[in-house]
Amino acid sequence: METVAQILAELPQNVGICPSDPAQMKAEAINALPGALKGFDCPVCKNKGFEAVVSAGDVRCVACGCMPKRRSLLRIAESGLQAALEACSFETFQTPEPWQAEAKSRALRYAADPAGKWFLICGAVGSGKTHLCTAICAQLLKAGLELRYMRWRDEAVRLKACVNDAAEYARLIDPLKTVPVLYIDDFFKMPKQVDEATGRARELVPTQADINLAFEILNARYIDKRRLTLISTERTPEKLLDIDEALGSRIYERSRGNTLRITGGDKNWRLK
Repeated sequence: METVAQILAELPQNVGICPSDPAQMKAEAINALPGALKGFDCPVCKNKGFEAVVSAGDVRCVACGCMPKRRSLLRIAESGLQAALEACSFETFQTPEPWQAEAKSRALRYAADPAGKWFLICGAVGSGKTHLCTAICAQLLKAGLELRYMRWRDEAVRLKACVNDAAEYARLIDPLKTVPVLYIDDFFKMPKQVDEATGRARELVPTQADINLAFEILNARYIDKRRLTLISTERTPEKLLDIDEALGSRIYERSRGNTLRITGGDKNWRLK
C-alpha cells in the first residue's frame, strides 16, 4: 500500500487539484489510499472507514457513511444471524401455498417502503416468520440502515440479570432503544413447563420483569417515530393485548397495516 507521501509525489499537476492548496492535495491523497476493512466494499472510503476533508484550511478525518452498515454487519455476525441472512432471502422463501405467497408479498411491500412503520408477524411454529423478517433485514441493510438483531429469550435473560447494575444495563439496553432498525425474534418466547396433573407441557406466561423490559424498549421506539421495529412471535396481537394492554396497543398501533397472522391448519413448513 502506498504512503501519503508517495501518492503526493506521483500526483500529476493537471488532475484538477490546485497546487496552491496543499491541504486539499493531502486530503485527496489520503482518500486515494486503500483500506483493509472487510465485510463490505465501499467505493467512497475504499474500505478505510473514514474520509479526509478540508475544514478551515486543515485536513481532518470524518467517519464514512458506510460505518453504520459495517457495525450492523459486525453485530449480526456476533449474534449468529449472518448465516440466516445468507440462507433466508426472499428468493429462497418457498410459496407453494397461497398463504405463503401472501406473506411474502406483504413482507416485500414493507421492505420496499417501511417509512417509520413496524412489522409484526405472528403465528405458527415453522411457518417462515424468522425467514421473512431476516429477508426484510437484508433489504434494509442494503439500503444502508443500521440494524440490531435481538433474540428475545437470550437477550431478555442477559438484560434482566444486570438490571441492578445501572451502567451495564444502560450499555446493553440503550442501543436497543435507539438503533434505526431493531429486529426482535421470538418475542415473548417462554420456556415450557409440564403440568403434573395432565402430563402436558404448557408455555409459561411472561413475567412482570419481561413485560417491564419489553415496554421500556418498545415504548422508547414508539415515541421516536423514525425507529423501525420488526417483531416475530407466536403470540397474536390479541394475546399480546391480554398480556399487557399498554404494550400490546403500542405494537398494534405502530404495525397496523403491516401485521401478518399465520394461523390455522398445518403451517409448520419445517415438517414438510
